[in-house]
Amino acid sequence: MAAAASSSSPPAVITCRAAVAWGPGQALVMEDVEVAPPGPLEIRVKVVSTSICRSDVTQWQSTAQPDLFPRIFGHEASGVVESVGEGVTEFQVGDHALTVFIGECMSCKHCVSGKSNMCQTLGLERKGVMHSDQTTRFSIGGKPVYHYCAVSSFSEYAVVHSGCAVKVSPTMPMDRICLLSCGASAGLGAAWNVADVSKGSSVVIFGLGTVGLSVAQGAKLRGASKIIGVDTNPDKQEKGKAFGVTDFINPAELNEPVQQGWGLTVTLGVPKAKPEVSAHYGLLLSGRTLKGSLFGGWRPKSDIPLLVEKYANKEIQVDGLVTHDMPFSDINKALELMLQNRCLRCVIHMPKRQD
Repeated sequence: MAAAASSSSPPAVITCRAAVAWGPGQALVMEDVEVAPPGPLEIRVKVVSTSICRSDVTQWQSTAQPDLFPRIFGHEASGVVESVGEGVTEFQVGDHALTVFIGECMSCKHCVSGKSNMCQTLGLERKGVMHSDQTTRFSIGGKPVYHYCAVSSFSEYAVVHSGCAVKVSPTMPMDRICLLSCGASAGLGAAWNVADVSKGSSVVIFGLGTVGLSVAQGAKLRGASKIIGVDTNPDKQEKGKAFGVTDFINPAELNEPVQQGWGLTVTLGVPKAKPEVSAHYGLLLSGRTLKGSLFGGWRPKSDIPLLVEKYANKEIQVDGLVTHDMPFSDINKALELMLQNRCLRCVIHMPKRQD
């Protein structure tokens, strides 16, 4: 392992271990990868913990972008800043940080509006490269290895844009707050920012995974009177109660449609198939509303520190979403647990080593 760069010397290429996907759905392979120094406004992070999100699994299995392999997935992570690139003033070597799959440049039209989290500079990256120069920071034998969401945390080290990272207190448990970099925050934000759940309202949640349970928690904290959880897994009933679900429905046990009534529908997550949405205009005339939600409407750098603070003050629950803690070497087992719907969040712990 190459020595970590000090603040007084320019960062060098680091060789580390990463779980590399060589093709859609293929088991990840532990490889030695070269990680380039951070470019301008970028930071290189020594990953401490990374949890597996359903979107990692969906995109790993997808054949929609076969050219973006080999690839390193993972985006829901926490770590320690190992080196900083030119122009970075917010972070210093040794800072603790969360990586985020969308960024906040603080200067584009959307960022300054205060009404949108769809940064025009650091938005959701889909090409497997970095935002700044459209190239990769990973390579094996001189050949590029593609990124995922410009993070790629299934690696001991990752380079991210400083606008896609949030500084956190070193007192925070990194193996739990990593969930706030995606799933837990997305659900809370969907309830608070997008749906704006009010006291006494009724909420129905389709799917009680990490995001769905976080929606339930957000609705409970807003004072919703009825929170209905819908899931085909009967084991989710008891888990749902812990996060505020008052009623549980298993559609596999019903002979009538569940999706009845009017109101506001918020879409969350990444569809496994058929991303197109169609509806009869009459449904909208009858008072129904359909809204999309990316990261729960949160602006990463402006808002996520507030959620971390709420976690520190025990105002929100995150720990209960973690069902498994596993070493990096067992990452394929963790993916299998997710595929079998046997876990909520599996936190991967990176090996502790001296650089």
